[in-house]
Amino acid sequence: MKFLVVLFLISFMITPAFAQTNSQTLPTDKGTLDIKLSYDEIVLGELTTLRTDFINPQTQKIQEHIDWKFSVSKGDETVWGPTQLSHTSEGSLKNLKYEFQEDGVYNLEFEVEGILFQPIPTEKVSFIIEVGEANAQPDTPPPVNDNNGGCLIATAAYGSELAPQVQQLRELRDNTILQTKSGSSFMTSFNEFYYSFSPGIADLERENPVFKEFVKASITPMLTSLSILNYVDIDSEQEMLGYGISLILLNIGMYAGIPTFGILRLYQFRKN
Repeated sequence: MKFLVVLFLISFMITPAFAQTNSQTLPTDKGTLDIKLSYDEIVLGELTTLRTDFINPQTQKIQEHIDWKFSVSKGDETVWGPTQLSHTSEGSLKNLKYEFQEDGVYNLEFEVEGILFQPIPTEKVSFIIEVGEANAQPDTPPPVNDNNGGCLIATAAYGSELAPQVQQLRELRDNTILQTKSGSSFMTSFNEFYYSFSPGIADLERENPVFKEFVKASITPMLTSLSILNYVDIDSEQEMLGYGISLILLNIGMYAGIPTFGILRLYQFRKN
């Protein structure tokens, strides 16, 4: 249901669209750290520097003294690593390099096993990197069932992919919308739009706690409206379209209609 998350942003028209194709920030699977991965244009056969920052999600500052491992896989095959357990006192990696040999979709995985010289249960995060022709095809959106991408804006707002609100969005998307052709077609088209700016919005949430709380409070009514889908059976394309359009209109009414009505009433009250 990621497409309904963005209705709030469209309705308010308060946030510009960002595209950060060479920078990603994702939380570890248990939410202890955010990891930011940045890299320049990838050239096959040449070393690519993978600049990495380990970030404390509470302070939004680089977390010093991290024990980490790194690996690269392509499909089901590990093509490099995992490296030996290493330590960064600065909390950043500036000389991590990898040479991409061929086009395709790569999975770059970090494992964190210690913070401030204290061992912790292993936490992981995976970055999906499209190289060469895989990245050059504008008509190929991110996979709609990508467990590592998911609802970036909601994940940043609630702090973890395991938050109940994020899981609700994921379950509604996978178990309801993607079960119909019309829903799948919509998600395919929408993903091209959503992933063009959602990483930037998620970064703003992590950098600005006030904006993060504003987003969280603003999407709460929408999440409540989506809970309606838990109590209905959608067995046809017509039902999917009917419920989908109804929910979109309901959210437009909540986020645009109600504020407009309130402003008009206030204007009439002051006029009288």
